[in-house]
Amino acid sequence: MRNFHFGVIMKRYKIIHRTYYNYTETVTLGAHHLLLRPREGHDLRIESFVLKITPDAKIYWHRDVEDNSVAIANFTRPTQQLTVESEVIIQQYNESPLDFIVEDYAINYPFAYNEGDQFSLSPYRVLPDQKTRELLNNWIFQVWKSGEQVQTYTLLQRLAATIYKTLVYKVREEPGVQSAEETLSLGSGSCRDFALLFMEAVKCLGLASRFVSGYLHAPLMSSQVGSTHAWAEVYLPGGGWKGFDPTIGDIVGTDHIPVAVSRLAVSVPPISGSYAGSAESKLDVGVWVSEC
Repeated sequence: MRNFHFGVIMKRYKIIHRTYYNYTETVTLGAHHLLLRPREGHDLRIESFVLKITPDAKIYWHRDVEDNSVAIANFTRPTQQLTVESEVIIQQYNESPLDFIVEDYAINYPFAYNEGDQFSLSPYRVLPDQKTRELLNNWIFQVWKSGEQVQTYTLLQRLAATIYKTLVYKVREEPGVQSAEETLSLGSGSCRDFALLFMEAVKCLGLASRFVSGYLHAPLMSSQVGSTHAWAEVYLPGGGWKGFDPTIGDIVGTDHIPVAVSRLAVSVPPISGSYAGSAESKLDVGVWVSEC
């Protein structure tokens, strides 16, 4: 086994996420699904979590098929504004990024998952369509050529770094995720677009990958102290699901706070729901992530 070990770091963060929907007329709100509570585990502990919603709503919590914590809000009266505010304090024990063990058979690429893992990971290994596969295989060829000896981690890191170095990051306010073909054609994309491109490339390599949405503590970014963010995870035997962030070209670390995971990039928006009425809506979102 290969053991990467650099010690454990603990950080405390406060995350405030405020979302306002303003409607031009009174509307009736349908059920809303909220993915706002970080994923707890050995590397992340929640000290406190407060969820405030206006108008009043009945909240039901459950864990979905991916083990995400989902709150379903049901409303009983019409409104012209919906406000959702979450405030959470967490302890982040995400090991120094390279503190994990890879099984001997998976240290070098290519390798094959064992039979049991192949069955469990099959939803995360679904290949893109043939046109996209051909495009990505040609793109991967610029990063790694078949026959070249390379460690699996090194190859994944190289893919993330290539996206970071060769494509232009752009904030996109519109919903949805660009296809891998669109991102490569445009030469630019948002964090969720880069995450999908990385995922699709990883699947073309035969590895399992999934989409992660959450928060990023970005103190060096002058425009914001925190933000919603997206990246990808790859399943490495022995190491488990390891995060790679092509937006910064590096492995995921303590500044990344995961909230929800999915095999599909379009499945995990922080808030989703519907309303009945002829009104138009305007969305305003504010996110603050700070050490405490």
